[in-house]
Amino acid sequence: MSWHPQYRSSKFRHVFGKPASKENCYDSVPITRSVHDNHFCAVNPHFIAVVTECAGGGAFLVIPLHQTGKLDPHYPKVCGHRGNVLDVKWNPFDDFEIASCSEDATIKIWSIPKQLLTRNLTACRKELVGHARRVGLVEWHPTAADILFSAGYDYKVMIWNLDTKESVITSPMRTISCHQDVILSMSFNTNGSLLATTCKDRKIRVIDPRAGTVLQEANYKGHRASKVLFLGNLKKLMSTGTSRWNNRQVALWDQDDLSVPLLEEDLDGSSGVLFPFYDADTSMLYVVGKGDGNIRYYEVSADKPHLSYLTEYRSYNPQKGIGVMPKRGLDVSSCEIFRFYKLITTKSLIEPISMIVPRRSESYQEDIYPPTAGAQPSLTAQEWLSGMNQDPILVSLRPGSELLRPHPLPAERPVFHSMAPASPRLLNQAEKLAAEDGWRSSSLLEEKTPRWAAEHRPEEKKSWLTNGFDVFECPPPKTENELLQMFYRQQEEIRRLRELLTQREVQAKQLELEIKNLRMGSEQL
Repeated sequence: MSWHPQYRSSKFRHVFGKPASKENCYDSVPITRSVHDNHFCAVNPHFIAVVTECAGGGAFLVIPLHQTGKLDPHYPKVCGHRGNVLDVKWNPFDDFEIASCSEDATIKIWSIPKQLLTRNLTACRKELVGHARRVGLVEWHPTAADILFSAGYDYKVMIWNLDTKESVITSPMRTISCHQDVILSMSFNTNGSLLATTCKDRKIRVIDPRAGTVLQEANYKGHRASKVLFLGNLKKLMSTGTSRWNNRQVALWDQDDLSVPLLEEDLDGSSGVLFPFYDADTSMLYVVGKGDGNIRYYEVSADKPHLSYLTEYRSYNPQKGIGVMPKRGLDVSSCEIFRFYKLITTKSLIEPISMIVPRRSESYQEDIYPPTAGAQPSLTAQEWLSGMNQDPILVSLRPGSELLRPHPLPAERPVFHSMAPASPRLLNQAEKLAAEDGWRSSSLLEEKTPRWAAEHRPEEKKSWLTNGFDVFECPPPKTENELLQMFYRQQEEIRRLRELLTQREVQAKQLELEIKNLRMGSEQL
């Protein structure tokens, strides 16, 4: 990572940040004024949750993503904690379930209704009671369903299994007690078999969460880490913190050897915490500074120099916290590869910022959207607790595409979960016929799908998602934004079909030329 980089070929060299217009921001939002170093915001393709100021206990807001503009001052809150809410996280496998933790030493699991909230939500689905002091962090497991991690000011990390009928859970499945001070951050590797933490003692630890043992521990004195992040499948860690001279710093580590960092780089002399975000699909690292308006981004590689500085998004408005949209909620028609939701306390504003790869073509860009983690767990809670590991189930972001599964699920799972939405061979046949003859692929699938697939068709239809949009259960648009989104999706599908038709025409012309050449050759003979 050099400030005077040599020329290097990269499709992400010209990525730029595009802030949303005023009408597409969320205005008059009473953002919390807590000094806790957390994101205070969580986003999924349906809702944005933000911790808010509230008298007499803690609360947070859940705002539908399309409900932009000025927020009603009497907008209903999710309030049930007796102390300030410190962290909120959406369940990655259920867009209508969210976990929150608070200074009252409890974690609560909330079910958000699909319709708009009409009054304050005070009844939680589950309450987790086990920490002796306030709870500062919660994290969902990346591949196993119903597994939640929490870190408290009692220096303990607790693992909770939510797959029970009890509404109040008082005993966690595991308790990790290796930390000597307050835990500042937690991060999982891709399949959730390892947990990395940073602590107020400035040490980085790599932990086996099921055994509770410390596999690696960093005692390096030159870097005081505050946040840590696994870098996908690169077997590396990225930490942010401060140097001996109190400069903000990023450091790269080998997860199997934390004795000395592979790379250290000073950024500036500001005092705010640096939040790192890694996109494994594009190998891009984003570093967001709390208290300033900058977002730096880099490209990460397994080979030296490991980090390549790209550029920086700058703004005069300082961010209190930040939220990140999952990849399945991005707008692929505009070549958006990442989206932040920036909390601006001074203006009571939430501003979306889209990171965009500039492309002239309006068609789907396969090279910048590889298969990404979807919204379906690859393991049950019991399977993970018993020692099984499984990579996330991948989905394609191409409009109208189906689930991709890198590995078959264990045999004990139900039949309809272990199969794709329909036979890939049948889908390919249907697409070819639709492009050549204009037939509807759905009718062909109905004719050619075997009887066993027809029996499980309701389950199959649930998996046909496009950027968080259900193709089969399509409600009529209620707002102008929804109508525009549907219009853009239809335009993208039309463009894709036109491209297919053009390709077929070119192939037909090539075949005609080959036939003519053969005829001419035979006549000469």
